[in-house]
Amino acid sequence: MIRNIHLSFKEELSDYLFITIGLLGYTIGFTCFQLPYQITTGGVAGAGAVIFYATGLPVHYTFFAVNIILLSIAIKILGLKFCMKTIYAVIMLTIFLALGQQGMYEFGQLNPGVYELSAQKLPKLLGDQSFMACVIGAALEGIALGIVFLNNGSTGGTDIIAAIVNKYRDVTMGQMMMFCDIIIISSSLFIPTGNIQNVLYGYCTLIISNLLIDYVMDRGRQSVQFLIFSEKYDIIAAEINKTGRGVTVLNGQGWYTKQDRKVLVVLAKKRESTNLFRIIKRIDSDAFVSQSKVIGVFGEGFDKIKVKAKKEKE
Repeated sequence: MIRNIHLSFKEELSDYLFITIGLLGYTIGFTCFQLPYQITTGGVAGAGAVIFYATGLPVHYTFFAVNIILLSIAIKILGLKFCMKTIYAVIMLTIFLALGQQGMYEFGQLNPGVYELSAQKLPKLLGDQSFMACVIGAALEGIALGIVFLNNGSTGGTDIIAAIVNKYRDVTMGQMMMFCDIIIISSSLFIPTGNIQNVLYGYCTLIISNLLIDYVMDRGRQSVQFLIFSEKYDIIAAEINKTGRGVTVLNGQGWYTKQDRKVLVVLAKKRESTNLFRIIKRIDSDAFVSQSKVIGVFGEGFDKIKVKAKKEKE
């Protein structure tokens, strides 16, 4: 029992560590490449950017204020457990955005004449290469958010709105988030410094970041299936079981030899493959092993089944 508690704590600690790394990456992409070029992203950070371009109010004030309101509603509707990592992410991202934006401003002031400054006195690190800034910023944001989501985190904002709407309406979270993001990006057209080019860059940012979010999450959740044929199947199975992975033993028969033999079936995360191969090789270097990718594995130790089951009418 104690061992399970320690494992759970270690996993939680790992989640928070990677969420923090992801938030830091998002801040770099957002403050270094998006804000100086007045490119609007989605989410509450994007809404904060629109207000920043129009009034000069730093993004983190809007980001924190809006998320506090949304979190207050979400805690009542969705429960505190759903919001714990979101609360952490909102606080950390607020701090990172404040430091990042202030850092960029001071960097521009310390290097007068070296970089072109935006209307808000932020240095344009890539000169007049707005499209490159859009691509690099979107790539950093997409990879960073993928890391956050992969570790059960959330940056709040439109995620919360989507989760609340999804609870009461037959609208997917993805559809609702996309709807909110498009409205936020399009709204930048109506500020004094807004133009169609930056709106299009905003749409490009949305597409690139979403593609990279999916890519990072798919890579991180990729699973593999092992079929292991060995005379020492029982020893191999026991060792694999010690790693926390389950093993299924199937009865098989060699067609040529007509001898009965045991076949081990193991489902694992792709990142665990090397460790499994080491275990097999150490016990039986002559074992026959087949490894294949699987599209999805759902259940204990893997992803949860998220399809809503229809309630049967009594």
